[in-house]
Amino acid sequence: MTTDGQTPAKVAERLGDDEIHVWRLAYDHHQGRAPLITMLAAYLGVPVEAVQLEESQHGRPALAGAHRDAFAFNWSHSHDQALIAIARGISPGVDLERMRPHPKALPIARRYFSQDEATLLESVPEAQRDRTFLELWTAKEAVLKALGRGLAFGLDRLSIGGSSELPLLGRLEGYEAGEWQLHRLALDHDHIGSLAWQGEPRHIRLWTLAGTG
Repeated sequence: MTTDGQTPAKVAERLGDDEIHVWRLAYDHHQGRAPLITMLAAYLGVPVEAVQLEESQHGRPALAGAHRDAFAFNWSHSHDQALIAIARGISPGVDLERMRPHPKALPIARRYFSQDEATLLESVPEAQRDRTFLELWTAKEAVLKALGRGLAFGLDRLSIGGSSELPLLGRLEGYEAGEWQLHRLALDHDHIGSLAWQGEPRHIRLWTLAGTG
């Protein structure tokens, strides 16, 4: 059940071609992929044992078998919560981080981020630095996951600008940055989430499973 009383299966019936559904749920790492498989089964309308997955060259999971072309998805988990993004016709990328201290944020940014991002991080007050770092990190990860690539692609090959609430993909090596959409997800003070995809703007519908704090 969702926090407004609807089931994932009912929400799945309304997945429009101009939408991205994003689910926020409680998570324990001992569960592995079980919550993801359960959600995918609800959207496919099949038992969990009927869900087949395969992995791309860079490890991105995707539907396989008879349901290969039903929709695309991506997921991310951090500590006690997870996000699952589902859409038709595009490959969404989603990333989630729980707020925590990052004493090495500046050295990491100077070594691995773009120059613009490192300069931005240096300019923010120290009290805001951890949050700004994670906002940049989740945005970059969301784009890389939408590409189907991992960190090996190179964090310095893309640059995030804009504001905390309205991030902007300013540069993505090998791609036209203007063809990409990047959004910050409204979660809570302790969690930072970002969503990215290549294509036209879409309506983002964020659902929370009951019991997610």
